[in-house]
Amino acid sequence: MHAPVSLMEDLERFRAKLSAYLKTEDVLRIESAYLFSAEAHRGQLRSSGDPYISHPLAVAGTLADWHLDTHALTAGLLHDVMEDTAITKEEIAAKFGNSTAELVDGVSKIGRLEHQTYEEAQAENYRKMLLAMARDVRVILIKLADRLHNMRTLGAVPEAKRRRVARETLDIYAPIANRLGLNLLYRELQELSFQHLYPQRYRVLAKAVKGARGNRREVVSKITETLRQRLPEDGIEAEVMGREKHLYGIYRKMREKHLSFSQVLDIYGFRIIVKDVPTCYLALGALHALFKPVPGKFKDYIAIPKANGYQSLHTTLIGPYGTPVEMQIRTAEMNHVAESGVASHWLYKDDVALSQLQQKTHNWLQSLIDLQSASGDSAEFLEHVKVDLFPGEIYVFTPRGSILGLARGATPIDFAYAVHTDIGNHCVACRVNSEPMPLRTELRNGDRVEIVTDAEALPNPAWLTFVRTGKARAEIRHFLKTQQREESATLGENLLGQALSALGLDLRDIGPAVWGRFVRDCGARSKLEVLTEIGLGKRLATIVARRLSLARESAGGAPVAHRAKGAMIIRGSEGVAVQLAKCCRPIPGDPIVGVIRKGRGLAVHAHDCGALSKSRHEKDRWVDVEWADHTEGLFEVSIRVVTENRPGVLAKVAAEIAAGGSNIQNVAMDDDRGIYTTLSFTIEVANRVHLARILRGLRRIPEVVRITRAKE
Repeated sequence: MHAPVSLMEDLERFRAKLSAYLKTEDVLRIESAYLFSAEAHRGQLRSSGDPYISHPLAVAGTLADWHLDTHALTAGLLHDVMEDTAITKEEIAAKFGNSTAELVDGVSKIGRLEHQTYEEAQAENYRKMLLAMARDVRVILIKLADRLHNMRTLGAVPEAKRRRVARETLDIYAPIANRLGLNLLYRELQELSFQHLYPQRYRVLAKAVKGARGNRREVVSKITETLRQRLPEDGIEAEVMGREKHLYGIYRKMREKHLSFSQVLDIYGFRIIVKDVPTCYLALGALHALFKPVPGKFKDYIAIPKANGYQSLHTTLIGPYGTPVEMQIRTAEMNHVAESGVASHWLYKDDVALSQLQQKTHNWLQSLIDLQSASGDSAEFLEHVKVDLFPGEIYVFTPRGSILGLARGATPIDFAYAVHTDIGNHCVACRVNSEPMPLRTELRNGDRVEIVTDAEALPNPAWLTFVRTGKARAEIRHFLKTQQREESATLGENLLGQALSALGLDLRDIGPAVWGRFVRDCGARSKLEVLTEIGLGKRLATIVARRLSLARESAGGAPVAHRAKGAMIIRGSEGVAVQLAKCCRPIPGDPIVGVIRKGRGLAVHAHDCGALSKSRHEKDRWVDVEWADHTEGLFEVSIRVVTENRPGVLAKVAAEIAAGGSNIQNVAMDDDRGIYTTLSFTIEVANRVHLARILRGLRRIPEVVRITRAKE
């Protein structure tokens, strides 16, 4: 059977690309991989009706455009054989070497497990791909070339799949291409995704741009002519290129800034290529003398490159007829990096400017390994990576003057974790530009940030509500999970001891043999895992206790008499595994009840808390608890004070609370104020006696009408 003419033409073009930069023996090796792949995919067709081999050939063609090495090109031709045919990784390794086999395996999807949803399977596939990429960046280059050809031929697949693949490309693959500096690929993936996600919007915008093109052609040609004439007069040799902005870029600008198409004036930009860095700044001065610059629209990415290694000067000028025009000024080397990014490593091996890009790429890939170790599962890992795939462009300074790039909206906590995990974990305060600032402060370009640490300090769960970077989020979650596991194991041990006590047993009565058999039978990995799951509410202590008791008896253990179980002691400083319920805010001296919450540990409620009624049908999750004789620290409690509506009454109430030795955490006042007004306070007390003393003091204030403790 002969290949179609178009396929033969594609194959000839591919051979020509290879011969341009590879040795003859390498070209022959790649041709053998093509024949192997064609045989493996024999009889398979794409949705378009083309022979399947046309897809791997197109992928390898893109890799050849980037001048990738023989192993990567071979893997590009074979990237689907493990997924779609009976060929194994071992067969590929035997015929083409381990390096090629590892690349193919890195690109191949994981077989979907029966219990997995599509989203879980996708998250796991992304994790596999990204971690393989962290080991070898060629994995993602092959995957991006694969996705590019799939997007170019997406019109042949059903609409639902088209939209899903386009959304996936816009959310994951295009940002990865941008992060690796593959600018041309990034733009094309965005355009294709936009075209398939919103076909009607794409058509309307394309038509509008085409219509505007004629009106603006005169402006563009006039600017181009002026630049080509004026720059040489100032002694600047430059290549001037006019370019039209991409449709997706225009669409995003319209969406984000709520503009109509007619209001988006700068749909044209100009790129000026010069010989070296000093000439970039000379050209900038010449342009600013020629046209008026727009204030605040100048960015120097040469002095401070983007995270993906991109370097250029950006400025927006008011051109002829009052039209804003964007100018990009860069050297030829910078242009190579801007268009080909990390692929420049293969395209331009002698380029000294690439060392910085390679270091930045290596650092980012290493951060993926760190995120993986700090993340709990595939979905969480993907969430953290997504955060880092949309970096902003703020640059801040360390106390020693080093520059650190962070996502827009980043806080001092993000800065601390970017410097080092330990600094983030022990952060207690910060100074921004030598001024003490809250840890949730949004940092701005040029801020100088100093972190104050304390060896005893630990991450606060509340930080998760405002941190911006994936690294900070992952490290905080990792710490809290580790801490919760340790505390949950201790809580689980206490709960199990309490449940065994009701059966007349002690934890010490359960020997290693009984534990070993129980752990094996229940499918756990260890005794510690069982105790942790009890503490997290994933296993019920009463059921585990009964099963351990039966296992002990069947192993020949002596029967024991039942004895009354004792209540668990609460000191108020247990940590994340034991928490005082926010709904009723119990304090030492209140009668209390413990409720095991699935996956979250033990919640301690006041015995008359309304929330307990919701769990009355789960009494096996209730735990007898009581306060220790000597509790530690201060406890939050809410009170409502109804007063006469007179000037200065809030100050009197606050002063009395302070005089009673309490700190006010929060205060609110009724909006509807008549003769009386209601003041709501959250204050800190040591126990019920302390609270009673404060309430007595408040009742002595003449304007106070009524005081109640709020428990809902």
